[in-house]
Amino acid sequence: MAHNPAHHALLLGRLRDAVLSGTRTADAPRSVISESWQRSLAANVNPDLHSAPVIYHADEVVDIREQHVLHPTLPMLRETLLGFGEEARQIMIICDDRGHILWCEGANDVRLTAENVGLGEGTRWSEDAAGTNAMGTALAVNGTVTVHSAEHLVRTYHGWTCAASPVRDPDTGRTIGVIDLSGPLETMHPAMVALVSASARLAESQLQVRLAQQDEALRARNMRHLIALRGEPGALLSPTGRVLAAEPHGLLPTRMDVTSDRMTLPDGREAVLEPLGEGFLLRVPRERRPNRLPRLTLSFLGMDPPVAVLDGREIPLSLRHAELLTALALQGGGLTAEQLALRLYGERGNPTTVRAEMHRLRAQLGEGVLHTRPYRLHAEVGGDFLAVRRALANGDVREAADRYRGSLLARSEAPVVRDERDDLAAGVRRGLLAGQDGDALWRFAQTDSGEHDTEVLEQLVKLLPSNDVRYALAATRLKRALQDG
Repeated sequence: MAHNPAHHALLLGRLRDAVLSGTRTADAPRSVISESWQRSLAANVNPDLHSAPVIYHADEVVDIREQHVLHPTLPMLRETLLGFGEEARQIMIICDDRGHILWCEGANDVRLTAENVGLGEGTRWSEDAAGTNAMGTALAVNGTVTVHSAEHLVRTYHGWTCAASPVRDPDTGRTIGVIDLSGPLETMHPAMVALVSASARLAESQLQVRLAQQDEALRARNMRHLIALRGEPGALLSPTGRVLAAEPHGLLPTRMDVTSDRMTLPDGREAVLEPLGEGFLLRVPRERRPNRLPRLTLSFLGMDPPVAVLDGREIPLSLRHAELLTALALQGGGLTAEQLALRLYGERGNPTTVRAEMHRLRAQLGEGVLHTRPYRLHAEVGGDFLAVRRALANGDVREAADRYRGSLLARSEAPVVRDERDDLAAGVRRGLLAGQDGDALWRFAQTDSGEHDTEVLEQLVKLLPSNDVRYALAATRLKRALQDG
């Protein structure tokens, strides 16, 4: 197609006419195009007479785009796309989440030609308004799309080729707009789709940085409200319900519903939501449920010494006691001394040694937390490694990466710990390498599991913009890792 776009357009035109007339053909449109045609026709788009409607006049467009969340990313997008676009005689188009064109920039002659077919600022290019096109179809399928010549349902646009990719809000995850490259038929270029996709990811990365700065500022201004609770459980939430700080750690999931001033927490307690100048303060009244189980939180990831927190009381642990708690936390139904010996020491394990260690651990945790026959924890057990494990089981790679701070009990050689350590690291690594989240991958590269991983570093070098300081660090570490290897 890239070598002879005109000939390919001719074939597509014949195929389109045959399909729309109901003629049986040996070939078929791409599935993404065929499905888009069906949606567009169902919306009563006329394939021969339709044109994109003008929704906003020029002065309205100026006001709308200044308030749009993508506005701060324009300098980066111009630097990334316009150089290529002008050389390839293509224009950069940015739409909102409903397909309204807010920015249309590039060579004047191409823009003039675009305006002649209704491809200009203020027009709406969702599928129901303009039929199959890269911008509207990218919104419909929530993915990167190319539409070439007669793949456009409406005949007016057959002289155009375009590629578009959606941009998602790093806060809510919803699509907030589309980035597109469009040009006359003969400007078809194989790099178009990769360029718009990379630009969309760069925009998301820039928005993520801004969000992190806003979060930090909100925490700094409002942490006094959390401190004022004086030990009462609570949390600071963003305006959209993301948990920015919580006491105790692990009190809440990463996001809460902020549409009501009262809510029930996952552990069954009632919480109250109070609006702040920005965001919310969530607090849990001191009244406790009858016969409440003690709450045991385990912090075993990373290079810091293992620590348990029991109802707010911090308990430093020996490595052996941390290994015992890991085994019991992973097997909620309980384990016999023989089973624990096998999990901790392998075939050479001695149940008598385990019983002695469990006696010491029971004394350290206090009365009623550790039951026997079989050994089991009588508590609400939470922990950093358990949160990572739960996120991986739910397919939430981003959450798993946020929770993962490094290897599980890095110095331990206990079989049960080694197996879980390997599973957690491999699960987070695999999920991140399969995605395109440079920020999450960078955090993984700061852990002992990822700092020397050449594949992780190679992926970072591909994902991070060259002007990002993390790019230089990743490239240097990759070079050193390859040399050492």
